[in-house]
Amino acid sequence: MNGADLAQGRAAQGWKLAWGYARRELRGGMCGFRVLIACLALGVAAIAAVGSVSTALTRGLSERGQEILGGDVDIRLIHRQATAAELAYLTEGNRVSVSAEMRAMARNGGGAPDERRQSLVELKAVDGIYPLYGAMKLAPAQPLSSALEKSDGLFGVAVEPNLLDRLELKVGDTLVIGDETFRIRAAIEHEPDRVAGGFELGPRAMISQTALSATGLVQPGSLVSWHYRIRLPESAQGDVALKSWIDDLRERFPDAGWRVQDRTDSSPGVRRFVERVALFLSLVGLTALLVGGVGVANAVKSYLDGKRSVIATFKCLGAPGSLIFRIYLLQVMALAMVGIVLGLAVGAAAPFIVDAVAGNMIPVPADLRVYPGPLALAAAYGVLTALAFAIWPLARARDVPATGLFRDIIAPMRRFPPRRYILAVGLALGVLAVLAVGLAEDRFFAMWFVIGAGFVFAILWLAARGIMKLAEKSPRVRRPELRLAIANLHRPGAPTPSIVLSLGLGLTLLVTVSLINGNLSGEITDNLPSRAPSFFFVDIQPDQTAALRDLVTAHEGVTGFQEVPMLRGRIAAVNGVPADEVKVAPEAQWALRGDRGITYSATMPDNSTLVRGKWWAPDYQGPLQVSFAEDLAQGFGVGPGDKITVNVLGREMTATIANTRQIDWTSMGINFVLVFSPGLLSSAPHTDLATVTMDNSIVGEEGERRLEADVTRAFPNITSIRVKEALQAVNGLLDDFGLAVRATGMVTLASGVLVLAGAMAAGYRARVRDAVLLKVLGATRARVLGIFLREYAVLGLVTALIATLAGSLAAWIVVVRVMDLPWHFLPGTLALTVVLAALATMLMGLFGTWRTLSAPAAPVLRAD
Repeated sequence: MNGADLAQGRAAQGWKLAWGYARRELRGGMCGFRVLIACLALGVAAIAAVGSVSTALTRGLSERGQEILGGDVDIRLIHRQATAAELAYLTEGNRVSVSAEMRAMARNGGGAPDERRQSLVELKAVDGIYPLYGAMKLAPAQPLSSALEKSDGLFGVAVEPNLLDRLELKVGDTLVIGDETFRIRAAIEHEPDRVAGGFELGPRAMISQTALSATGLVQPGSLVSWHYRIRLPESAQGDVALKSWIDDLRERFPDAGWRVQDRTDSSPGVRRFVERVALFLSLVGLTALLVGGVGVANAVKSYLDGKRSVIATFKCLGAPGSLIFRIYLLQVMALAMVGIVLGLAVGAAAPFIVDAVAGNMIPVPADLRVYPGPLALAAAYGVLTALAFAIWPLARARDVPATGLFRDIIAPMRRFPPRRYILAVGLALGVLAVLAVGLAEDRFFAMWFVIGAGFVFAILWLAARGIMKLAEKSPRVRRPELRLAIANLHRPGAPTPSIVLSLGLGLTLLVTVSLINGNLSGEITDNLPSRAPSFFFVDIQPDQTAALRDLVTAHEGVTGFQEVPMLRGRIAAVNGVPADEVKVAPEAQWALRGDRGITYSATMPDNSTLVRGKWWAPDYQGPLQVSFAEDLAQGFGVGPGDKITVNVLGREMTATIANTRQIDWTSMGINFVLVFSPGLLSSAPHTDLATVTMDNSIVGEEGERRLEADVTRAFPNITSIRVKEALQAVNGLLDDFGLAVRATGMVTLASGVLVLAGAMAAGYRARVRDAVLLKVLGATRARVLGIFLREYAVLGLVTALIATLAGSLAAWIVVVRVMDLPWHFLPGTLALTVVLAALATMLMGLFGTWRTLSAPAAPVLRAD
């Protein structure tokens, strides 16, 4: 046996011996480790639950891709239908369902014209074989074809129940869409491919293709999406055959300008949203786990404090420090595994719990099962956190001599552990960070979140040390209760670092989220409406614009009317490189997904500032040029002189970038990422887009409704979008997201409260000793309690103030620097945070010290 084998054998024997001692001590129960178990269980449960639920949703999108998409392949065209050659290729050996989707206005069909209610709807016209996958569910139950057929001189329409509520209608009443009157035959209970539609402003109204022609809504340039959903034959159902068919399609029609989507990614927008929300919530859960790590460190330190005599005896009998370290490391990790397993159990059950509680409110179908991947990742986070925060106190106990262990009771040693243990702690934290960033969908965001959390952690640790130093150097106050409270902040074993770190990190997160959400909600509900137009009118035929202007400006309270031509186009290439091969920054990739609104203009739009290049002359008639948004130009890495190719109505047009603009989107006025020079585009079929601004102080809500009714009655093909309703829909999404974030943030705060409780338990012996000595010296229970309450009130207030400053700074950076929105100070939110933090700290302090006031004096004095 060589030296290496001998050393390995001794190491194995050492671990075996350590486990024997650890197992014997574990028989005494989990006393002192309940907080450790609870902290790890809470953090691991948050991460495992978020990962399991998001995986269930994304797997549901993938497994039921055919139903969600409506076919194996969905081909979408804007403005135009497929040509005869294109349709012939699509239908060769396949089943093809054709539908048209657009926004329109629906009006109550009964009563006097001036009294009819109206609403924006998401109109969908389907053919006789829709849906290819899944099934429509109607109330009353009936085939979709029966609900939409023409009977008694009226076409049928199926609508979502919220449209019936908006217009105060019921099944059997009439509804006017465009130039046609429909009979409401059914309410839609389930539309199989509804999720794939993404964000929508109005309820669904479904009619037949024949009825669509009768409405008069489809005119040259109308904003209509034509969907060709394809069901491939069984022989072509495999993923390889599916990809091959799509490749052949693109090769056959390279310039068709359609968007091709297949069942393997049936709803990319929803998937990206789920993944990004899951990423953020997972990182919040990781923050909760790190806060719980402070509780782990406190629990280990408290446990080792109670084992001083045992450790000293081991050392006096000749036990090496490595054996001490192994014994208690094995104990800590064994109990940590209990907390991790409890957290994993909650995380594994989370998809089933969410589906049972809120399944009807989630439009995405969940694939309910236990997912090992998210559970394994959460377990890894838990193990690494337990190691990172347990090694430090274990290493100190390992290298403190037996006499030092006893002396450490009243004069804790300040020296650091040996370098190898510090490196081990750093390695565990580094692996945590690498996992959080490396496995994230958006690594850039994850990296900044981790850096931010680490920065706040460091700030809070320095702040805790600063508080202790200030308390130590503070002048002597005359009131004995306050003097003793200040002394408790910096005495040996003071809970100051634990409280500031644990509560501070959770409060910082909640302050940040609350301020961001408050600023966004305020901007959407208060500030944007004051600057935004009252209406957007779309699908205006060019020959209707003048008449529309006359009608609108004749109304009382109208202060502005602006119209521009609008088309839809897709960026096909940048400097000759196809769009799917162009490398752009993550924040600019959205511009390559699907179609974009485009326009042409002789003059620069309002609310724009020229950044690079020159605007073309008002009478410019040369080769096609384009003005590009500056932020996207930066993301694309292009500027004046570069080439952008856009596919419009199946025709590719290449333009030279003449300039870049900084766009003020917060004005909510008309503006486009791509503005072309006049000439070529002006001859293409298009519609106009108009905005109308009204003074609400003059006409109020009733004036807006009257204007909308007059416009849609005079021009049935024009769709009205009330900006206020659109902003309310966006604000609803923000509120839902904010609620989810705050709920996860509360897990972080709950971890902080657990850590605080652990800190109270860790200092229980010292508190009992202090209380007994004070009572022996004549202090009443009320005065002793007053001392402790003052201490925790100071800690709570200072921690809340630090968290408020850190959270406000983080929120300001996100709102002003990232979102480019104005900043609004929200004193109410901050004041509530400070008060609640101080109260929580005082209450926990009261709960933790109440028992100390009842401790009998004799046993404590004898023990000392």
